[in-house]
Amino acid sequence: MIMSRIARIALPAALLLSLAGCEDPTKDKPKATISSAAPAQPQAAAPSAPTEALPIDATASTIGFVGSKVTGKHEGKFEKISGSITLAGGKADGGKLSIEADTSSVKTDAEKLDGHLKSKDFFDVEQFPKATFTSTQIKAGGENGATHTVTGELDLHGVKKTITFPATITEGADSVSGNAEFVINRKDFGIVYPGKQDDLIRDDVLLKLSLKAPRKQG
Repeated sequence: MIMSRIARIALPAALLLSLAGCEDPTKDKPKATISSAAPAQPQAAAPSAPTEALPIDATASTIGFVGSKVTGKHEGKFEKISGSITLAGGKADGGKLSIEADTSSVKTDAEKLDGHLKSKDFFDVEQFPKATFTSTQIKAGGENGATHTVTGELDLHGVKKTITFPATITEGADSVSGNAEFVINRKDFGIVYPGKQDDLIRDDVLLKLSLKAPRKQG
């Protein structure tokens, strides 16, 4: 009788401790503004501003994400990425960003999870082998100290939506770098797998972009 009472007390306590150790990684991160409306017309550079298209260095860049559930979190990235950053008059403001990820190249901190993410429960890589983002506007200024605000079309899991997020972009003499961390709701893009009944997956996912594009010298 005494042991059963202890068990009834201990189990809820253990559950509370496990929940306390799994803080949501998207907490306090900026949420992307997501709209199903058609993207705005691409921003045009001023006639006097020359453009400079710079291929992204895939070896020095990452497109990553953090997903979580009741009992923990997992970090991942796409190992095959490409894209470009186009400057207008040497500035990102008025320029363009295009990035593409091969969804079958997804890699996480758990090998078993890699295979599940490639299945129809998540990215469904056979049907949707690419995820892409193409900006329609990059303007100076952004929330939480960001240098710029980026708007464009994200095509993920066969769903296209317009998103807006803050980014920090640096136009250096040797290269251009861009970094952004923002939150999207996976269900907005048709990724609705709930997870196990006693270990549900959170809807919000943190996206982490770190991009670098060398500039031609001379």
